[in-house]
Amino acid sequence: MSPQLPDVQATEPEVAVGLSQVGVTGVEKLVKVAREDERPIALMADFEVYVDLPKGRKGIDMSRNMEVIDETLQDAVSEPVYRVEEMCGEAAERLLEKHDYTTTATVEMEAELIIQDETPASGMPTQGSVDILAAATAVEGEPTREEIGARVVGMTVCPCSQQMMGQRAREKLQELGVGEREVQEFLNDVPQAGHSQRGHATLTIETAGDPDVDLMDVVSVARDSMSARIYNLAKRPDEDSMTYAAHANAKFVEDCVRSMARDVVSEFDHLDDDAIVKMKQSNDESIHQHNAHAERIAEFATLREEVNGDA
Repeated sequence: MSPQLPDVQATEPEVAVGLSQVGVTGVEKLVKVAREDERPIALMADFEVYVDLPKGRKGIDMSRNMEVIDETLQDAVSEPVYRVEEMCGEAAERLLEKHDYTTTATVEMEAELIIQDETPASGMPTQGSVDILAAATAVEGEPTREEIGARVVGMTVCPCSQQMMGQRAREKLQELGVGEREVQEFLNDVPQAGHSQRGHATLTIETAGDPDVDLMDVVSVARDSMSARIYNLAKRPDEDSMTYAAHANAKFVEDCVRSMARDVVSEFDHLDDDAIVKMKQSNDESIHQHNAHAERIAEFATLREEVNGDA
């Protein structure tokens, strides 16, 4: 009979400092998301799994973390899972059960979802991709908080450069003898050039319990927060439609986050006051070597007050 191997992880560390998150990252698993009257969606998901570590313990049981994830995802395959954030919540709760020295467990998931789309002018079917973001945190003695969201790509146009080009057009039209009324009508109907960029919008909503947040509603709010949606397939009428729509709806990076805030309050008015809304916009600037970034994290009650002008 072989001697029992020592449990090095359970020994006292040389430096007695507790750690807020210890775990594993880059865990790839196939997840099947069930749908009513439709085939399930298969996702190749990337997981990160963490627990907190008290100061008197040298390390966590890495193999036990992997065991919990494998068990949870096996259940996801064998039984219908309609909400990936709920699956993350179940995994986090199991982590707490299996690690008696922890008080907090977190499971994060990211996966690419292929969506069916339609081009804006020609109406041709096409496909697009969005990144699904799901997470859950289980804390001993508290309700598990779950988070669902998406990261999407769109197009933005700079209002500042557009205004300068509009002034240039106004001056030239006046030189040609065009009257002020006609000049204003032209500028109203034909948006002027502005430097455009690809934008990345991220929106997540964190709640306790079952918030009834539809992922595709989150995707729509995020996509519509920018100057215009973009599509993989684009015929010439579609290119014209997207270009016109974006220039008619020029937005700074800050405006995109504010648009997200407004639409979150409108679309998810059933959320509890303590729901946490995270909104982020990052633009790949076309005429600068840097990128532009804006974000906001707020409780839903605070966001509602600000959007409605009550704050």
